[in-house]
Amino acid sequence: MQEFFQELGFSSNIFAFVILPLLIFLARVADVSIGTMRVILVMQGKKGLAPLLGFFESLIWLLAIGQIFKHIDNPVSYISYATGYAFGTYIGIIVEEKMAIGRVVVRVITALPANNLIDYLEQKNHRYSNIDATGNDGKVNIIFTVVKRNVLKELIPKIQEYNPKAFFTIEGVKKVSDEDASYKENKGILIGKMLDIRSK
Repeated sequence: MQEFFQELGFSSNIFAFVILPLLIFLARVADVSIGTMRVILVMQGKKGLAPLLGFFESLIWLLAIGQIFKHIDNPVSYISYATGYAFGTYIGIIVEEKMAIGRVVVRVITALPANNLIDYLEQKNHRYSNIDATGNDGKVNIIFTVVKRNVLKELIPKIQEYNPKAFFTIEGVKKVSDEDASYKENKGILIGKMLDIRSK
């Protein structure tokens, strides 16, 4: 690699202290970003995409570590390697958040009536369960719903709007039994079948 850049007119010092550290940094950003996404996909049970990402992660890592060993006396490469690792982790999290892959379970605990929030969930065809419970301050409602992650940016403001003092938690879901099902569509199909049976 060094010979290639020297043929392009770069001196050995520029290669050792500028080009090589930059390449190592970019390689680490790439493979750690991919690795971060791979781990998240594994936790969500994405069997198809996770191994493919693992292949490219390993390949890029081997290229980067190979250059480190070839220039083991270059301390700038070590700094680039570590910096690329840190930056790649951050980039991987940002990319995964933008992709918003998978589903999450949202739990809302509120002492105030949650009729508006429940109406909103029904309008958006989100399945939910509403449970009466007792908290530290008395009676509360606990609302469970499972939604796609890209829905959170709309759902959370609605929770805060309808029940400003509500306590809510969000957790990842590895698998949903009927992931593509729509509550109201299935409900409509079921009612339609019941009417057909009664008419017969």
